[in-house]
Formats: sequence, structure tokens, C-alpha cells
Amino acid sequence: MILNVNIDHVATLRNARGGTEPDVLEAALISEAAGAKGIVCHLREDRRHIKDADVYNLKNNISTRLDLEMAMYDDIIALALDVVPDLVTIVPEGRQELTTEGGLDVIAIQHELITLCKKMHDKGIEVSLFIEPDKTQVEIAKSVGADMVELHTGTYANLTETSRQNGELIRINEATLFADSIGLKVAAGHGLNLDNTANIAKIKQIHELSIGHSIISNSIKYGLEATVKKFISIIESN
Repeated sequence: MILNVNIDHVATLRNARGGTEPDVLEAALISEAAGAKGIVCHLREDRRHIKDADVYNLKNNISTRLDLEMAMYDDIIALALDVVPDLVTIVPEGRQELTTEGGLDVIAIQHELITLCKKMHDKGIEVSLFIEPDKTQVEIAKSVGADMVELHTGTYANLTETSRQNGELIRINEATLFADSIGLKVAAGHGLNLDNTANIAKIKQIHELSIGHSIISNSIKYGLEATVKKFISIIESN
């Protein structure tokens, strides 16, 4: 299991003052030096944090894998086909949401996803779909041509009652095992932090964890390099 670091909120902080600090690329390079195996950025329709130029700059300068999170807007699809990241992760997106609030309904948009997967594959770009830990969603993700699914862990992360949290862990585990059994790679992410990542890291069939907000938040206390290393330690000890 590897750690991919989402650097969106470095851009959020930069944009708050409209300058160049903190530097998004520098944060990505620090994360790589600390042991991250991939860099994640989400180019939103409203460009509230990551900008188009950031995506190009990351692609041209990082040494690990670039995962471009995106919704299916025509201009962002065109940008992805031009940048050619290693992976695109297709996410739902609402303009008023503070953060992604749930997984794609791949059943409702499967025809659009078939077309998108073909376009990306023709450019050598792998496709991941950000979905709920649900076997039907996993099965349709495979049928439309996705290479990977990223399971939404936000529900698990937000639950405080142990029995309900354990129930959500069972859902995540079952969806992971099913995805693995039909040949899909599995990632997981959303809401993971220093306290709740360990239980997800115990699911060995998950190949990758994508973590952003908690890493950037904790870097205020520990520094970015040390925080990335803390998360890698949690992953490797489970």
C-alpha cells in the first residue's frame, strides 16, 4: 500500500492572498522526498484551488505519478488529454460543496464513462472512478472500462459510534475484495487522518491511499515532510 498526497489545500492557502506562496510544486516535491509515491490534485470547475498552470507544472516536474481528480467538464477533459497525467480520477462535483460529498453514481452515467475511458486510454491515461463502497458500483466501474476504483471513506471517517464505524469498515472491505477479484486496482480516500487511517491500512487489497486535508493541516504542527512520514509509518505498520 502506498501513500499519494493531495496538495489542493496548499493552493487554497496560496489563493487566499493571491500570491505565489506557499508553492504548490514545492509542496509536491517535499512530499515525494518524504516517501509519497504519487501527487494528487483536483482541478475544479471554479478553479477554487488548483489552477490549470499548476497541473502542467506538476506534470512537468514531479518524479512520481500524477493523479488528476476531475469532473466530466469538457474543458477539463480537454486539459487532461493535453497534460496526459498518469491517472485521472473521475469525481462528482457540486459548485456549492466545500469538499466532495460522496461517490459517483456510475450506473446513471455509464455511457458517458465508456466514452471518457476510451478517450483517456487512447492517450495512455489510466482511469479511476471515485465511488461508494458498493459492489454494484464496483461492477459497473469495471464494465465501463475503468482501471481502478477509489472507495469513498468519508462516511467511515465521519462516524463516531464504534458499531456504525465498524459496519462501514465491513462495507469498504467487502467492496475492496470484490473489486480485487474482478481485476480492478483499489484506492481509498476522503476524511482520513492520523487517528482513523490505520483501520483502512489493514485492508491489504487496497493499493493506494489518497490523503490531503489532514496532511496539510498537520503540517502546521509537524512540518510537511514529517507529516507525510507519519502517515507512511501508519500505513507500513498495519
